[in-house]
Amino acid sequence: MSDSALVFLFLPGLFVCILLFVWIGRWVGAQRSREETERERVGLVTVETAIYALLGLMIAFTFSGATSRFDTRRAQTVQEANAIGTAYLRLDLLPAAAQTALRDKFRSYTDARLAVYRALPDLAASNAHAARAAELQADIWKDSVAALRSAPPQASLLLLPALNDMIDITTTRAISLRTHTPQVILIALVVLTLVCSLLVGYGLAGGKPFATNLHMLGFAVMMTVTIYVILDLDHPRVGLIRLDYVDQALEDARAGMK
Repeated sequence: MSDSALVFLFLPGLFVCILLFVWIGRWVGAQRSREETERERVGLVTVETAIYALLGLMIAFTFSGATSRFDTRRAQTVQEANAIGTAYLRLDLLPAAAQTALRDKFRSYTDARLAVYRALPDLAASNAHAARAAELQADIWKDSVAALRSAPPQASLLLLPALNDMIDITTTRAISLRTHTPQVILIALVVLTLVCSLLVGYGLAGGKPFATNLHMLGFAVMMTVTIYVILDLDHPRVGLIRLDYVDQALEDARAGMK
């Protein structure tokens, strides 16, 4: 199982932990309710407000970062499709004898690039397709340079930059695929969530059982769902939020290779 898929396995455990910490906070609150003075309560409310605000900021910034990376990955997919399509069209500048073999390699290359992301979250299979695509990149570059020796000088000025863009975007996408929210931030978010769970439970102490249990469950569900959405945005090839539909741009580029 991939590391990306493992990220989502702790969510049920997080849900249980939140409920447990809320329950502990409620139990502590029930024990302290008879001894707590009004001054202590005012001080505690001040601390609670600061910690809740910190949790809100942490969620907002983490969500914003995940959304930004999601949008970047989507744009890069379209960018690669455009780069491949442009380079393929500029093969017309080469001598006719060299075009057929290069067009076949372009088709195989595009198929390999599509397979890199279709194979996810299986990283081993994805890396195998990426290695195949890298081999085809080298062949395409070598054959194109050889063919350009018999082509007009302006052909090099048009084809080589297009090929360079097509190759460069693969490195950009590979790094983007492995860029996620830093683990230390996720750990801090989870710890802060559990601390807030204690404070929520403390505040619920003494309430009616039905209302208290409903609030406990609601808080646990909403926090778990929120963290799941952040993780899902950050791993768009694993969960419910996916980028598969954007691959249509590459599929259209492949379909246009007649």
